[in-house]
Amino acid sequence: MEGTTKTLLDRLFAQTRLNETVARRLDAALQHAIPRPMDMHRQAGRHGLSGLLDSLLIAKDLAGTILKGFDKHFRIYREITRQARDHFIRGDWAAGRRCVSDRISLYDTRVQEAIAELKARFDLADIDTALWAEVKLQYMGMLYAHRQPELAETFYNSVFTGLFARHYYHNDNIFVRPSISTERIDGESPTYRSFYPTREGWRAALTRMLTEADIGLPYADLRRDVRLIVRRLKRLPHAPLTLRQHFQIQVLSSVFYRNKAAYLVGRALNGAEKYPFILPLCRTADGRVFVDALVTESDDVANLFSFARAYFLVDTEVPSAVVRFLLSFLPGKSTADLYTSIGFHKQGKAEFYRDFLDHLRHSSDELVAAPGTRGMVMSVFTLPSYPYVFKLIKDRFAPPKDTTRQAVIDKHRWVKRHDRVGRMADTWEFSYTAFPRARFTPELLRELQQDAPSQVLLEGDSVVIKHLFIERRLNPLNLFLEEAGPAAAADALREYGDAIKDIAAAGIFPGDLLFKNFGVTRHGRVIFYDYDEIVPIGQCRFRRIPPPRTPEDEWAAEPWYSVGPDDVFPEEFATFLFSDPQWRRAFAQHHADLLDAAYWRSIQQEVAAGGFPDVFPYRRHIRFLQVPD
Repeated sequence: MEGTTKTLLDRLFAQTRLNETVARRLDAALQHAIPRPMDMHRQAGRHGLSGLLDSLLIAKDLAGTILKGFDKHFRIYREITRQARDHFIRGDWAAGRRCVSDRISLYDTRVQEAIAELKARFDLADIDTALWAEVKLQYMGMLYAHRQPELAETFYNSVFTGLFARHYYHNDNIFVRPSISTERIDGESPTYRSFYPTREGWRAALTRMLTEADIGLPYADLRRDVRLIVRRLKRLPHAPLTLRQHFQIQVLSSVFYRNKAAYLVGRALNGAEKYPFILPLCRTADGRVFVDALVTESDDVANLFSFARAYFLVDTEVPSAVVRFLLSFLPGKSTADLYTSIGFHKQGKAEFYRDFLDHLRHSSDELVAAPGTRGMVMSVFTLPSYPYVFKLIKDRFAPPKDTTRQAVIDKHRWVKRHDRVGRMADTWEFSYTAFPRARFTPELLRELQQDAPSQVLLEGDSVVIKHLFIERRLNPLNLFLEEAGPAAAADALREYGDAIKDIAAAGIFPGDLLFKNFGVTRHGRVIFYDYDEIVPIGQCRFRRIPPPRTPEDEWAAEPWYSVGPDDVFPEEFATFLFSDPQWRRAFAQHHADLLDAAYWRSIQQEVAAGGFPDVFPYRRHIRFLQVPD
């Protein structure tokens, strides 16, 4: 028996190259020192050691196939991301926007490809629970030296749940918790570069920082850019009075691309204090770059990474290291927020759900209907202690809503792939999500079962929702205006008009402009979040109301002019939006053009001509163009 065991182990090492830990576990199992799962014991009893060996080889092959699928996905993902630099060099903004959209659909494509390969190569019906547990163990071993282990685990979860008709929202065979720490992972090249202004001088350090960034274009006037940065640094109200001996500036090696700008993201370390800064680089028409601003205020930095903006294109070998760097100076953002912001929206989704489970364990408040006007298409609920809302589509829509479930889903997915210009909330889409039944108020559970019975399942102690969207909770604009003073209301109405204009410039007409469909962030920014009626702006027909033909026309119950399904009459906006004359005056002070059909037609023409709007994710007054030379 001893010789047979040695022969089998030799064969195992030769064929599978298992690491030392797994080999020790197998040896102990063969000697019955460590009990293996009961099914594996029975398998060994039926088929002997060869059967056990074959099972381990199958498990390793299955795990390797899934990891190979992830590695292919990540390689293609980086290839698409790297194109952002070339698009910036050429000034091809539309191509950069397509890169963002292409990456979003890439993940699901690779998952389905991996599932298809597994089904073609393996008889999955014969693989029992014990063998799937072994597959997971093998997969964990393969991730020990991997540079994206957290992403690979999420990919594994997607493949595993996609293999079965039953969705495994409670299962030991997926990575509910991460198994590999990403705390000290770094790539072949350092994640960030360090500069020492107190040693080499501010101008020399800033010049080196800008020239070492791999932008691919010459600076229009590097000396001027450095001079403007130094001048702004001297005026910062929160700048440290005394620089420590080891004061340094750290800048991420990866350049962040989005829309028409490239961003250098860094932090200044002065002892224990950290000061974030971001340098947006813009391109001139003749192919040179200039520093547009020095972004240091916390609200501006946070808005750059807002959930209402499309994802950055950031080429990095180790995403966790970039997220760790960003978390050091963005305390208001979560790991989920930042993975999503740099383009790994599936990882952001996984991190969110883990954080939500932790929050449920450490809280006791109940899920309730979200504040605000009840919607005709969505049922929305929230956990008061958690800053998100959960939205599920109702089974039936009250008149005058004329849409379908699939149309609503398609519009949310369209927005996700679109440039959100800082004005449209991002969403995570979930399927078969389990909530503790005890955390629902009876009123909410009755409401959900009444509004969407096809989407709500009661299974033991869980409420399982088949399909829902999750997004950041905002203060509905209608509620904000009711409670705000005159100055705050005027600011919010100016923001409201700015939001409509930004969305229109991105090629979208919001459709339903009622205040209840907009929300106010904690930074005072107005965001749109109801996508039931959005349409491409080119689809609309913006018209002026023709003058009445006779005095009787003005008093008629029906309009004296024809109205088509795509007709929009902007001059009517003021009538149905502003019940308060003060609100109407405050809005018209900044946005009277939104009430004119000619303005909307001009936006349509710009979008149709391929115009790409200048949307700055920071306040305009900090731009260097505003600073006298």
